[in-house]
Amino acid sequence: MKIATTTSDFSSYTSDALMASRYIKRAGFKYIDYGFGDDFAKSVGFFSNDYDGWLKKLKKYMEKSSVKYVQAHSPMGRPIVKDDEQSAFIEGTKLCVKACADLGVENIVVHSGYDSGLSKEETFEKNRRFYLEILKYAEEFGVNILTENFNKMCIPDLFWIDNATDLLELIKYVDHPLFHACFDIGHANLQEMPQHEELAILGKHVKAIHVQDNLGDDDYHLAPFFGTTNFDSVMKGLKDVDYKGYFTFEACNIMVPGPRRRSFEESDLLLNPPLGLKIKAESLIYEIGKTILGAYGMFEE
Repeated sequence: MKIATTTSDFSSYTSDALMASRYIKRAGFKYIDYGFGDDFAKSVGFFSNDYDGWLKKLKKYMEKSSVKYVQAHSPMGRPIVKDDEQSAFIEGTKLCVKACADLGVENIVVHSGYDSGLSKEETFEKNRRFYLEILKYAEEFGVNILTENFNKMCIPDLFWIDNATDLLELIKYVDHPLFHACFDIGHANLQEMPQHEELAILGKHVKAIHVQDNLGDDDYHLAPFFGTTNFDSVMKGLKDVDYKGYFTFEACNIMVPGPRRRSFEESDLLLNPPLGLKIKAESLIYEIGKTILGAYGMFEE
């Protein structure tokens, strides 16, 4: 299995996914998950006024550096809530699908939506409508749309798809050949069910994973072994379902980024860990992935 990580690892250092890719390359990674969040939020990259020029830059970088974009994550939004931002979000998600096709990326994670006061049935139906609109567009490009198990929340009057059973039910309800699952390991650690059992429920639908860890009480997005996840259970589950995708990290908070740190008005010199230190931490993430996969004879360069 090949190891990848997300451009979002460097969102606190740059909104330029190409620069983030260069940092990731310096840390030892060859395979990258393109996070469209900064592009969408800041109108840069694929959401700038020069889509073709940006694509050309990325392709040139891939050719020269031997780096490959292998997975993607769409921007965060509220896909089933009708408001002034919904239309732009849906059209933006479609643009991400096109960008994936242009980059040669087969799988993009697109979160399901939720809203207070909706029943499970209403939540499923509204998500079905949202996903089918995206999937109809994705058919033109052959890109898989992956729905993800959320982190666990207990909020009254809110249905939130946070476990494998409900995730599989949604996949079957939408019922489209390009609609599958991304299994988030850190989110699953917030559940009681062992991870190999959750993976067995999703089976062949697991087309991508997010590798991260936590202490079982909140969604910290730490690196493996910095939390309580049992990675033997994870690896058994991946082997049992014959998982063929990438071992893709989403451990952005191996060192907590500046926006999540308490403020201090007199100085911000250490608000973010220095870039060189962050790249070293990114290298550690790669070595952790290599260690986990190597223990099971599954590591690939």
